[in-house]
Amino acid sequence: MKKENIIKELMIIFWLFIVGSILGCMLESVVVILQKGHYEPRKGLIYGPFIPVYGIGIVIYYFLLKNVDTRNKIKVFLITMLFGGIIEYLCSFFQEKLFGTVSWDYSNLWFNINGRTSLLHCTYWGIAGLIYAVCIKPLTEEAKAKTISKSAKFITVIMFCFMIFNIGISCMAANRQKERRNNIMPVDGMDVFLDTHYPDEYMDNVYVNKKERI
Repeated sequence: MKKENIIKELMIIFWLFIVGSILGCMLESVVVILQKGHYEPRKGLIYGPFIPVYGIGIVIYYFLLKNVDTRNKIKVFLITMLFGGIIEYLCSFFQEKLFGTVSWDYSNLWFNINGRTSLLHCTYWGIAGLIYAVCIKPLTEEAKAKTISKSAKFITVIMFCFMIFNIGISCMAANRQKERRNNIMPVDGMDVFLDTHYPDEYMDNVYVNKKERI
């Protein structure tokens, strides 16, 4: 594969992650409004309207459906339903193991798996897979056929650096909050910085739906 094609492929993957994360945040916000009658933030990272589990999901769709005949809608639905559920389960599992919290719990639903995913939510992933196949996959094919401008590359680099920082600081702040809950005192300047700029009150306002697994 030529260098230009590799760069193009990486850019497509990165922007699919961004688009998926933003669409997921928008979807979650709409669902909360419908359920509770008022807006309540749903975020996966400290800065910006991003929920990475959806970004990861759409990237997985990209690889899963790259060589699949999307005219076979049943096949598309079943594949994305299965892998969407796996992604959701793993994201919940690693969030709990790393930070001691969960952002969703489906224990009250039928056919759930440890409260991390459920048949209903796997069905949602399958529907999202169909939407991806019909609406988004054709756009990725068009992007591959076009030449990438220098300005597009520059914007991608800037956005990539921002997301690396955003993901990094979000993980560190969440981990430090876990340490505070366990009464672990700050041991270095970074811990003091996190305690000062990302205290529990701040983190709880960012991640309103986050809770400890009981």
